[in-house]
Amino acid sequence: MSSQTLARLLDRLEELKRPSGASAEARLSNVLAELNKRKFTDASALIRFHEMLLFMRAYPQSPRLLRQVEAMLKTFARRVLSLQSMDADLSLFADPEVSGIAGTSLTAIFSYPVARWLAARHPSEVTIDWEGYEDGARLGETLPRFVPLLEEESLVEANIPYTAWLRAARSRNERELTWLMRRFESLRVPEREKAELYDSLKLYIIWQPRDFSVTRTGMKRKVSEIFYHDQPLLTRREVSLIAEVNAPPLPLKKLSRREGAKALDMIRNTSTIRYRELHGFTYGDPARVVRAEAGRGVEFFVCGVGAEHRLPLRTYHSALIVKNGVPIGYTEGISLFERIETGINVYYTFRDGESAWLYGRVMRMFRQLLGVTAFSIDPYQIGFENEEGIESGAFWFYRKLGFRPVRSEIDKLVRAEEEKIATRKAYRTNAKILRQMAVGHMLFETQPATRSSWDKFQIRNLGLKIQQRMASSFGGDALKMRRASAASVERALGVKASQWKETERRAFENLALVLSLIPNLARWTKDEKQAVTRIIRAKAGAEESRYLRLLQKHRKLRDEIIKLGS
Repeated sequence: MSSQTLARLLDRLEELKRPSGASAEARLSNVLAELNKRKFTDASALIRFHEMLLFMRAYPQSPRLLRQVEAMLKTFARRVLSLQSMDADLSLFADPEVSGIAGTSLTAIFSYPVARWLAARHPSEVTIDWEGYEDGARLGETLPRFVPLLEEESLVEANIPYTAWLRAARSRNERELTWLMRRFESLRVPEREKAELYDSLKLYIIWQPRDFSVTRTGMKRKVSEIFYHDQPLLTRREVSLIAEVNAPPLPLKKLSRREGAKALDMIRNTSTIRYRELHGFTYGDPARVVRAEAGRGVEFFVCGVGAEHRLPLRTYHSALIVKNGVPIGYTEGISLFERIETGINVYYTFRDGESAWLYGRVMRMFRQLLGVTAFSIDPYQIGFENEEGIESGAFWFYRKLGFRPVRSEIDKLVRAEEEKIATRKAYRTNAKILRQMAVGHMLFETQPATRSSWDKFQIRNLGLKIQQRMASSFGGDALKMRRASAASVERALGVKASQWKETERRAFENLALVLSLIPNLARWTKDEKQAVTRIIRAKAGAEESRYLRLLQKHRKLRDEIIKLGS
């Protein structure tokens, strides 16, 4: 085997990384041992090797192979350093699909809450990248809040050395980013304004993790038991979504605030190291984290968000997917009544795994937690303005799991394609047709039907109707419309929302924009109105899922909202 080229060895590893029996395990161990001896001279081959090792860590075939894989992963910081010493091109390490390998760094513009989190959790590893920074005007407008007398230059001079001012202002043992974030935190303005001010600077941050456990190479949660794959992985054909959503509940545990904060740190490390930000991860509430055991070594860490960061109408939940301690993807669930928009994003490295089974478990988990029964896929997930979705054939992934297109013209096109596939052995749907099929939502319901009251619903339709009302009745004045809507809904429901606490008033003002579109709201029965009031107040409650459960009980409100959004 020692005579084989590095490329051939990597090809063999690709063939053997998925479990296929005891005889293949021995061959896999030999290939790994041989690769461990090899010296890598280019980033592309080293990255390929790294990603296959990570896959085998998440989907280990035996304890011996897992130990072998983990020992090899610990060599990567040294291997990257070796490439640097050869003056090899390291730019590939910055690709978002593979960033975060031990020994590398990443540079990106992060939002205010993520930059603040980085400065707090990894203060010695992050710094501002001033090289090539060209937005001095914004610095001149912002920094005088923290740097006395800077206006002496910023208002009248050109070519101002802002970094010199910053370095002079901070203490010697404090990094620029840490100092700057403390200054922003001290501002006596709402968090939203701090974020807008910081984000306007468009600062690039360099993060060079020194802690192996923070890198993708070393990121692994300690688990009590490993699920070993001594049989072939589950395929899509072995997954029934109907069986999944009707299966017994998954074991759930609500984490303590301390445990939730620890889980959110893992979640943010996982996302940030990949240049990703997700609303539910950025604003996750440590008091609202639930751990679900999905089986086969998989855990879901489900996050809610605090009342101040919730969507105006729908509920929002997100979850990190962890396999044998390794983060392998994430999901979001955006819900209204019994309908949820959800998809699964399996990280690039793990897409040869059990994606269909994972998605079935995600659906089962959301049904259990939220009571949803209609699962909707956004067009982006299946390829609308998303070439990655087209290349991966995402439409057919969901279609073969049982989802149907909600638009009749797409359904007709799909059936024609399915007939071609059934009658022509070598036929494959081309990219042009995949794009045509990806322009509309797909739906899966626990009670399968050819049509649904949700088929024509889009949350955007509600928003556009409100904008049209604002333009026609309020001269484009949002504040005037908000006040009028709140007043009319207060009268209709017989409540005084002005006396509620702030988060409840905010929820009321947002929902009033929609409720004011419902004809004859004032004529609803007393019980119906009181139920609506409980729904509004629950939107600002501790558990947003209670708001959703109350919505699901109000059939009349559901029918009116669907009508307005269709």
